[in-house]
Amino acid sequence: MFLARNSLRLCTKVLQASSGNHKILQRNVSRWFAPTLRELRRRRELAGPEPLRPRSSHLEWNYKAEIFAFGKRLHETFDEKLLRQAFTHRSYILQEEMKQKEVGIEEPNVALLDNTQMIQDGDELLTRYLDLYVTSTMPKIPLDGRIAIRKYLMSEENLASISSHIGTRDLILSAEFPVTNATLAATFKAIVAVLENTSGSKRASLFVRDFVFTQLNQKDLDDIWEVQNPLEYLTEYCSRNNLGDIEPRLIGDCGKNTILAAYHVGIYCNRKLLGTGFGENIDTAIEEAAKDSLRDIFDTQSWRKPINYQKCSPEASQ
Repeated sequence: MFLARNSLRLCTKVLQASSGNHKILQRNVSRWFAPTLRELRRRRELAGPEPLRPRSSHLEWNYKAEIFAFGKRLHETFDEKLLRQAFTHRSYILQEEMKQKEVGIEEPNVALLDNTQMIQDGDELLTRYLDLYVTSTMPKIPLDGRIAIRKYLMSEENLASISSHIGTRDLILSAEFPVTNATLAATFKAIVAVLENTSGSKRASLFVRDFVFTQLNQKDLDDIWEVQNPLEYLTEYCSRNNLGDIEPRLIGDCGKNTILAAYHVGIYCNRKLLGTGFGENIDTAIEEAAKDSLRDIFDTQSWRKPINYQKCSPEASQ
């Protein structure tokens, strides 16, 4: 009798649990829900994507807080007034003056300073610091090679990429939107000038090292500095440094008079092998051998020892 009662209670609980699960899994969505979502999606597609708006147009935008956070993100100390000026371009001031004239103000007063002079000062600082870093880390490269590397590091595309990644795009005050690469690069130069005035040359040079000079990491210098007429350049270099006359020699060949011909040429100077190269004809092989010789002389091989950027201190550079 006791077992019968317990089994009856167990069956009752199982039935209650199954009925409860059935209620949970029941569909509770109205018929109009799916058609409404489809209609909203259709209207969204007809309207097209939302227009690009500046970050300052949002309600929660706080320019003063963003200026403060900019320096904290970079772990640098900036003068707030100078940093605001570094982000203010001449086009923005002209735009604000035009707005004041449109509302009837005859003598508009924006009370802002533009960053024109800061851009020039920052360009000079970047040139000076990068020349020091390139010279100290790559002393074997001649002057024209160092200039080519510095121009690559100071190119508009490179500086614009750095400027965008450190968060200047939303802080720039300019008449154009979205801002162009030229504006981003100019803003970065102005920031370097502000850091020089605020924290001194040591912090500014370290800033240039950490954000600009490190762009050479894992870069092939042959793509940055491409020597025109390498054989002629090698000849002039050897004669200028009294190394002797160069002499290309054929080391080996195979597949003559076929489409798979290959020539192996070595360049010798004073009975010393400078470099070798391969090509489908002798002229191409000589050119490749000259390039290989220049890479060995100037220490620009792809397998060269990586630059230790931590040892590139301002004191060591100077």
